[in-house]
Amino acid sequence: MFSTIENNHIYNIASKREFYGHEIGGIKLHAPIDVVIKNNRIHDCSLGIWLDWQTQGTRVHGNVFYRNNRDLFIEVSHGPYVVDHNIFASPVELDNFAQGGAYLHNLFCGPFEIQNVLNRSTPYHFPHSTDVAGFSFVHSGDDRFMNNMFMQTNSKRTVGTAGYDDFTTTFEEYLEVMSKDRTGLWEGQQAIYLDNNAYFNGATAAKHEATSHTWKDFNPNVTLEEEDGRLYLSFELPEDYVAKGDIIETKTLGTARIVAAPFDAPDGSDLIFDTDLNGNKRLEKADIGPFEQLKGGTNRFKIW
Repeated sequence: MFSTIENNHIYNIASKREFYGHEIGGIKLHAPIDVVIKNNRIHDCSLGIWLDWQTQGTRVHGNVFYRNNRDLFIEVSHGPYVVDHNIFASPVELDNFAQGGAYLHNLFCGPFEIQNVLNRSTPYHFPHSTDVAGFSFVHSGDDRFMNNMFMQTNSKRTVGTAGYDDFTTTFEEYLEVMSKDRTGLWEGQQAIYLDNNAYFNGATAAKHEATSHTWKDFNPNVTLEEEDGRLYLSFELPEDYVAKGDIIETKTLGTARIVAAPFDAPDGSDLIFDTDLNGNKRLEKADIGPFEQLKGGTNRFKIW
């Protein structure tokens, strides 16, 4: 907790796959309170990053994941935490067994799983503190997915946010559902907030996303290339491609419901997502995904 993990090249962790679970990952943390994990290159691991319990005030920013069995696993946590400007390029991107996360300006190339956890009540804290404020189950939801790119590559499972189709979309709607069904206190899923994500090659938006940009039949042909120790990402976009959104900041994201805390920086200051993965200043209307200055045709970026 209260740490920064940055600029590491992490690979071949549990590559023999002789264990499943057993607290193994390229980065494995319990109670990552106010931890920043940024600018790491993580590949050929059984699991890239595993954040287990009490993921609160955490920021996972600007990391590159590829050739892992799974890229990111967030477990039995209640937020708020931020996952932004990452490249997720493995067969499975995210196991979301948590709630209260904000996923912003990421590139997702594979599917993710959403699961509630109703048999384990886990702690949450007062903001920026180790003092326990309470305990809660994970009902799923209370997540934000904004300004992300979803590019279906080789997966037979659906890529995108369609797994949230049956979730409520506002806190008021959630309360209404709960008031009508007392058993829903155990099984009801919290509101999910989706806006301005882009979907390619069969990747699918949730039916209630406020604004989505979809190119169903366009294959972006995502490739990663290693040259002289550097790593480059290439993908294609339609010639008439335009997909932009507002600059996101702490006040855009509201508060995580269970913890009643904002999505701010570990020092308590506001976050503003106005630079891209490579440090370029974003325009007033920002490009969706990790990179600014996107164009129709081939886009190629150095990412490590």
